[in-house]
Amino acid sequence: MVLQVTNSPFNQEQADLLNRLLPSLTDVQKVWLTGYLAAFQQVGAPASAAPVPAASADLTASAALTASVPAVSKEVTVLFGSQTGNSHKLAKKLTDKLQEQGFQATVSSMNDFKPNTLKKVQNLLILVSTHGEGDPPDNALPFYEFLHSKRAPQLEGLQFSVLALGDTSYEFFCKTGKDFDQRLEELGGKRLTPRVDCDVDFEDAAAEWMNNVLASLSEGTAVSSLASAGGAAVQIGEQTEYSRSNPFQAVVLENLNLNGRGSDRETRHLELSLEGSNLQYEPGDSLGIYPKNHPRLVGELIEAMGWKPEELVTINKNGEQRSLLEALTSHYEITVLTKPLMEQAAKLFSGSGLQELLVAGREQELRSYIRDRDLLDLVQDYNLKGVPAKDFVSILRKLPPRLYSISSSPQAYPDEVHLTIRKVEYEANGRNRYGVCSTYISEQAEPGEALPVFVQQNPSFKLPENPDAPIIMVGPGTGVAPFRAFLGEREETGAPGKTWLFFGDRHFSTDFLYQVEWQRWLKDGVLTRMDVAFSRDTDEKVYVQHRILENSKELYQWLQDGASIYVCGDEKHMAHDVHAAFATILEREGGLSPEGAAEYLARLQQEKRYQRDVY
Repeated sequence: MVLQVTNSPFNQEQADLLNRLLPSLTDVQKVWLTGYLAAFQQVGAPASAAPVPAASADLTASAALTASVPAVSKEVTVLFGSQTGNSHKLAKKLTDKLQEQGFQATVSSMNDFKPNTLKKVQNLLILVSTHGEGDPPDNALPFYEFLHSKRAPQLEGLQFSVLALGDTSYEFFCKTGKDFDQRLEELGGKRLTPRVDCDVDFEDAAAEWMNNVLASLSEGTAVSSLASAGGAAVQIGEQTEYSRSNPFQAVVLENLNLNGRGSDRETRHLELSLEGSNLQYEPGDSLGIYPKNHPRLVGELIEAMGWKPEELVTINKNGEQRSLLEALTSHYEITVLTKPLMEQAAKLFSGSGLQELLVAGREQELRSYIRDRDLLDLVQDYNLKGVPAKDFVSILRKLPPRLYSISSSPQAYPDEVHLTIRKVEYEANGRNRYGVCSTYISEQAEPGEALPVFVQQNPSFKLPENPDAPIIMVGPGTGVAPFRAFLGEREETGAPGKTWLFFGDRHFSTDFLYQVEWQRWLKDGVLTRMDVAFSRDTDEKVYVQHRILENSKELYQWLQDGASIYVCGDEKHMAHDVHAAFATILEREGGLSPEGAAEYLARLQQEKRYQRDVY
């Protein structure tokens, strides 16, 4: 656009200068200039300022563009705590954006950050997930404990902001992020922007938080909203590459049941083609799948509410519409009840009696109700009717992807990815319940069908850089999946390090997953040793932690020889029992006190020699 003197407050000379300057500016320079002019207006030009001679006008404009306001040169420390890799990925995106805006930004895992340097940090941005029942991720634990100890320094000069990732289906939603936020304030820090708590559908909330952080740090340089600055905004959900927000349609190559005849379990070995996707993964990473809800549950829910399957409802902020049947099948979470959902439903159905369940003092009753119940239960138990489908779906959250540990090596299977998925099906409250993704895979993912997938990198669960280093792997049930990938990778690369696998399940005859492959690797020397525990084959149940304790002397020697420990599987019981078993070995064989054993294991985690992929 050319500036015309007749409709502007500028004289001809000024208009000519602006017409030469403005078309040459980049988006970042335009954002900077907007903030510069706003700041100049606030400070005010000197009253005696003389007109700028025409000969020096170009130099003045150039100097304004290259001048450095103090905020742009500030150092920013970005710390992440991540169990599955989401916080890590967001932290890298944020760091890139900060650097693009001229900040000296550094990003680090909390596990790698030196706590004694915290008092020197002026701007701290924390991105952290909550793991299990309100626990910090493994790589956040040392920094979390330091910050909550008496050794934590006063931080009066600190500016900070926290992005908390979590899942509203858990009682202690985003607790780790909330703890960091509260503790930094207690130590004297000042918030740059308020904490943002993200549910499983975190992209939009995270993008907004990043934009607010960038604007606050810029102190006027980016006040004009980065989102409208012609591409200067943080764009998380609009990527050209295949990703979480733009999944690849992977064709099913094979879908086999690994359990033998007579087993009361069904475990699928799923092989998918990644040809043409350019998706890259490493052993230890996960694959995300966007599933579909069970057609029976969808049909019963529509019938219970008296809706029509073909009526249109809006499925996103862009106003995109789909039939109600498709929306409830592929776009909305209908199998999990959360407290926020219950609160919104109580407002939508004001006379339903739901409000009584949400009053203070009935938390335990609410907790008990939402466990093992879904949306159909809620509709039937409280007779929720009379609300249009378009209003009802507006309170539902998006159907989140399910993450599965990858069970293949990309070296062994180029352009393919393999998963090991156990079907979840059980009876509760008088109805059959289905694991959303596992049942979808078991019943609908036929060879030739396509599944929307993306790779979830997990830098906290990786083979040692040194191929000579020994590894100890503990993976009962489907927790053995990443270790099939580990061993396949070591076979392909010829890594000579010793390997020891602990595997467990119910019955030897029907539940020994990948038995032939383990036996081949044992024969070829890729797998040095394997110990198994089949809990239902003996009068007294035997689990992997028992096998670990039975081999305490040898395992202690492996640790002394530099072995790394890897644990994958159930977090609530198995992972805790295995951790306790290794602590017992350190006390028994190493002569350590309980406190000393705990410190030893914490040190192994710090050195990345004790890694867990637990859920």
